[in-house]
Amino acid sequence: MSTPPPGTGPVQEFLAGLRLVDHHCHGVVTADPSPERFESLITEGEAWPGSGITSFDSPVGVAVRRYCAPVLDLPRHAPAAEYLARRAELGWREVNRRFVSAAGTDVFCVDTGYAPDRLTTPAELADCVVGAAAAYEVVRLESVAESVADEGVEPGEYAAVFRAAAQAAVERPGTVGVKSVAAYRTGFDLDPSRPSDADVTEAARRWLRTHEAAVRTHRPEAPVAHRLDDPVLVRHLLWTAVDLGLPLQLHTGFGDNDIRMHRVDPTHLTDWLHLISGTVPVLLLHCWPYQRQAAYLATVFEQVYLDVGLTLHYVGPARARAILEEALEITPFRKLLYSSDAYGVAEFYQLGAVAFRQGLAALLQDRVGSDDLCLADALRIAAWTGRDNAFRVYGFPERHPTPGSDRA
Repeated sequence: MSTPPPGTGPVQEFLAGLRLVDHHCHGVVTADPSPERFESLITEGEAWPGSGITSFDSPVGVAVRRYCAPVLDLPRHAPAAEYLARRAELGWREVNRRFVSAAGTDVFCVDTGYAPDRLTTPAELADCVVGAAAAYEVVRLESVAESVADEGVEPGEYAAVFRAAAQAAVERPGTVGVKSVAAYRTGFDLDPSRPSDADVTEAARRWLRTHEAAVRTHRPEAPVAHRLDDPVLVRHLLWTAVDLGLPLQLHTGFGDNDIRMHRVDPTHLTDWLHLISGTVPVLLLHCWPYQRQAAYLATVFEQVYLDVGLTLHYVGPARARAILEEALEITPFRKLLYSSDAYGVAEFYQLGAVAFRQGLAALLQDRVGSDDLCLADALRIAAWTGRDNAFRVYGFPERHPTPGSDRA
């Protein structure tokens, strides 16, 4: 048998053809972003006009020019100006179709709770794929709580009204999980116990009073004041998520500058995980730089899973292997899932998939070559991580109807 050329082998070939399940992602924009907005969308920081610093001069910007440019019929490493001009020439519909299709993803789990831009719905996202695909919804519970506040509620009724609203949200067709962004609001160094009814009422009184005052005076910071960031109410939200009984996604680690990184180490959740043992799957998202801590939790708690989704397109394919190696150092192989956490720009669907396929294939192929793994085990691990573990956690049906889609 001939030796595969460098960088190729049976694991690479298998992963290149594997249809993925993206268990955590968002919609993409339904308009052509300006150059400044595009640069903002490809960074978790901000675009800094006039600074002389551009998002294209970063690991993710270089990866976009290298790996995404050919999808737009441009040469690899096309200059940023040419890249943006070609993107505008094709228009957002064609750009979205090309990149979402190029990811090779069959199933999307879409967080619909964050939408400062007009984004595709889950059904519209699935319809970007050439061929059959399905998209399900993941309900962001902070958005549910903030909607309850918007509609008006008495502090003593908050707990029951929030629970009813959350229950109604998860009963919508096509909902497969819930998510919390407690990492952005309070961090995880919280009292792990379930708060009392009296404590929830008093916390709701404080939060609702602050929100109402901000809205009444039309202060510019009103949206910030409105955000659910009371530690007692965040604890109540997490326990409500457990009561709902669906898989719970938790953002951990890397994010925008709302994050206080030292407070989002997932090991802060250890006592809470002990208390909820035997209830719902808890999926730790993204994790960098805490992928090793997340791996520890997935190793010692049956219900804990992880991904390194957001991380992979920011480090790019060149470093994806290193991140995945750390995530897999001790993690049971049925515990790691694939996600892109793509938001806004469709490039992140394709780039996240490329980084995942290349990084995982390289490390597994090398382990086969050194006889640490047999080929059959390597292919099982690849299939589990890219697809099957998500089926196991979320319980997707054999067919994958996308609510609201003609393909449903």
